[in-house]
Amino acid sequence: MKRNLFLLIAGLVVVAACRQSDNRVQAFVDTSKTTTEAANAKADREDNTTDILMQRTPKGMPDKVLRRTAYTTSYNYETRCPNWVAWTLTRDHTYGSQQRSNERFEEDTDVKTPRATFQDFYSSRYDRGHMCPAGDNKWSREAMTETFLLTNICPQNHGLNKEDWNDLEIQCRTWARRYGELTIVCGPIFDDDDQPRTIGRNKVRVPDRFFKVVYCAEPQPRTLAFVFRNNGQPQPWRRQLTTVDEVEALTGINFFPALPNAVETRIEAEADLDDWKGR
Repeated sequence: MKRNLFLLIAGLVVVAACRQSDNRVQAFVDTSKTTTEAANAKADREDNTTDILMQRTPKGMPDKVLRRTAYTTSYNYETRCPNWVAWTLTRDHTYGSQQRSNERFEEDTDVKTPRATFQDFYSSRYDRGHMCPAGDNKWSREAMTETFLLTNICPQNHGLNKEDWNDLEIQCRTWARRYGELTIVCGPIFDDDDQPRTIGRNKVRVPDRFFKVVYCAEPQPRTLAFVFRNNGQPQPWRRQLTTVDEVEALTGINFFPALPNAVETRIEAEADLDDWKGR
């Protein structure tokens, strides 16, 4: 009798232990499911960000979209330059320890030859001008390294690269810290020319001008746009202010097509620096 009672109690203990074990497994599965759902939600947010970044390149313009860690670029295999480069700059991404001195420019083997090479820029009198800046990517070694791929680079006048273009890059980081997040798109402008300027054996085309478009969603959607001549003359960024509509007319690119039409129409006609102060 005692032996049977002992076996019954032992059996109940085993069952309870199994149920407890099952609960732990179930808890692990539930946690795993929650983690997966969180990951999917994060991916959805990233997809939405990509939608905002994806500009509509004009029909007929060579366009190979390359997605990098920190930016997306539309590459033109005829000019050997990007059509546009777009990225999201957050407050956190304006800080970091990665240094550009550890990097070197590299040709991008993800695009077909002929393509831009290091030698094309040698003795060309043009800088290898970043579109998505190295300074926006100190937060990640991989992101920093990818900014040195030549599909993120255009031949740029040294004075513009080191002065006014750089000043606007610094200002964008200031805005990102103030407002939390920006979407930025920039790239070359090529004027119609029977004899376009090129450099190197691979005939990398030299832009006549450059554009930069900046979008901020908070506290309300708004944009700024700038156009610089590709020369060394002083061009303070505040004086290069224009509208997104004007940049679209110059390039044929449709910026921010994922935005609601009413919002896109309103903000792309604006050019008001006062709206970016004191918030």
